[in-house]
This record gives sequence, structure tokens and C-alpha cells, in this order.
Amino acid sequence: MNILCVDDHPLFLEGIATAIGSQDDMHLVAVASSGREAIEQFRRTRPDVTLMDLRLPDMSGIVAMAAIRAEFPDARIIILTTFEGDVEIQRALAAGARAYLIKSMPLAEFVDVIRKVERGRTYLPTQIAQNLAQHVGSDVLSEREAEILTQVADGNRNREIGARLAISEDTVKSHLRHILEKLGAKDRTEAVAIGIRRGIIHF
Repeated sequence: MNILCVDDHPLFLEGIATAIGSQDDMHLVAVASSGREAIEQFRRTRPDVTLMDLRLPDMSGIVAMAAIRAEFPDARIIILTTFEGDVEIQRALAAGARAYLIKSMPLAEFVDVIRKVERGRTYLPTQIAQNLAQHVGSDVLSEREAEILTQVADGNRNREIGARLAISEDTVKSHLRHILEKLGAKDRTEAVAIGIRRGIIHF
């Protein structure tokens, strides 16, 4: 099977190339280090399976995957990441990811998942599935709330956030109350920590 690997870390790409090269039924047909390059390489090579890093320098792997699947609906794409946030998992699955893998997983399991996805199956590691299950039914932050939480994480005060987003300070305070309630956080610092852990905001 032909495989496209998308990642901006040369050492990881080298490791993937070695792992795939040691498998009799796999061939690394192309690599890409950005979302735009991934889309171009997919069009050129039409791989059986694509390994897509979640964090790329020009766009998220989820955005790149959605662009590929808009053009090629049958594309089999595995999201690779070091992050286990439930919000990102949900976004990836909603965008059509066939699997969501943590980069530290054992090699034997890694190549086995590639084979499963190539055969049309989906896969979520146990720890990922458990993380997802913990937050089923949880309130999701709105786009504006996530934007405000990002501003808080950047160290901005309510007045500064209001000025940046062209809303009043009272509106910022109201949003923050909702954010704390939805995340079950006691203060701004805890809300930021939860937001980062769950993949709501990124740094």
C-alpha cells in the first residue's frame, strides 16, 4: 500500500520512513511538511493511507484533512499527535479521520492500525476512547468563548480583551462566567489549564 506522511519534524519523518520501509506490504510514496504541501502531494500520488500530523506550520492537520476529503471523499487519513484533548479528537473524527494515534505508541501497533485503516476500518486507542467518553455531553465552548479564553491565556485583562475583540468589558465578564461554568473551573487560571488539556486552545 502507498502511504503519504505529513509532518514538519524531520526526525519523526525519518522514523516513519524506517518503520514503513521495514514492512513488506508498505511503501512511503511521499512526504509533506505543511498542509498545502499535503494537499498537493495527495493529488499527485493518491495514497492508500495518509498519516497527518495534527499541528502543521500553515494550518491544522484537521483543516488539511477536510480539504483533501472535500476533493477525495474516500481518502483514508490517520491523525497523528502528541495531544489527547477530547475537543480535538471530536473535531478530527467529525472531519472524517479513520484513526487518531498518539505518536508514542508501539511500532507494531502503529503499523497494524495502518493496515486496518487501509482495509476500511476505524481505530481509536483505548486511552483516547476513554478520554472522549469522559466528556460526552459536556458543554462545548462557543467560538467567541474559545477566542476569549485564548486571550486570557495570552495574559490579557478583561478591558484589553474587550478592546481587542471590539466588545464591552461587561460582555467579556459575562462570557468568562459562562466559560468557568462550562469547564467546571474555579478561576481563570484553571480554565486556561483545562482549555489547553482538552485541546480547546493551543500553544
